Amino acid sequence: MASSRLKYLSLGVLVFQTTSLVLIMRYSRTLQAEGPRYLASSAVVVAEVMKIVICLMLVFKEHSYSVRAFNSILRQEIAYKPMETLKLAIPSGIYTLQNNLLYVALSNLDAATYQLTYQLKILTTALFSVFMLGRRLGVYQWLSLIILMAGVALVQWPSESPVVAEKASTPTGSQFVGVMAVLVACCSSGFAGVYFEKILKESKQSVWIRNIQLGMFCFVFGFVGMLSFDGDKVMESGMFQGYNAITVAVVTLQALGGLVIAAVIKYADNILKGFATSLSIILSTLISYFWLQDFDPTRYKRHSLQTYFAVATVQL
Repeated sequence: MASSRLKYLSLGVLVFQTTSLVLIMRYSRTLQAEGPRYLASSAVVVAEVMKIVICLMLVFKEHSYSVRAFNSILRQEIAYKPMETLKLAIPSGIYTLQNNLLYVALSNLDAATYQLTYQLKILTTALFSVFMLGRRLGVYQWLSLIILMAGVALVQWPSESPVVAEKASTPTGSQFVGVMAVLVACCSSGFAGVYFEKILKESKQSVWIRNIQLGMFCFVFGFVGMLSFDGDKVMESGMFQGYNAITVAVVTLQALGGLVIAAVIKYADNILKGFATSLSIILSTLISYFWLQDFDPTRYKRHSLQTYFAVATVQL
């Protein structure tokens, strides 16, 4: 009974986290406010720091809040195993790139279009799983991936009327830039996710220890990226310029994302995780249309929604 409660609790939290992150991030990137807008590169760095702190707390809890055991496990698994730690450098760099690209994408796309297009990560993850992990996909799974590609293509299909096209071009940003950012993020997400899974399966280290190692490199790459691309702005107005309650919410939700997915996989399964994604897309679409009013449900986008929901019923 308790296991069942944890399953549906984790499912509900994942739906809330995924939907909230997309909508709040989109809102934060399009909000017209006084002063400078917060730096996406800074938000990525702060999110990584929060992830590391949370994982350290979880490791501390796993060892019965013993300071001696906590220090011992960190030395043994991180300091004394530099080669194992270095294995996380590759996915951490890719994850850092991906997290920055998601801010670019949501600065240029409405939440619903972003959500649908970002589902191409299912395709890239499946392909990398076949090549890197030697997995085999059935006929129906390959068919569902082809249908998924068709659905994403329909999202990007030109609008059927000049009026709709003109309305769609009014939000800030470029749809082409947003789509390209999502596509690169999908490729990086697929590769980094499979690479990280391969490392986890080949080692006996705790998933929280691995996330600490991952977060350390992500922080370094993110900090270097922030200084490289936004160094002048940081020196002029500080790293936390433009931060407000909405920015803190975005950073917190992004930091909790990986931990929530881990909880769902632990207490539920991938099928329920797929349904959580579908529910998140439905909620994002409705809120994007009625509240943010930046999503145009054209004929092709309606077809793409129907296509994705059909794919979601297939057990990938």
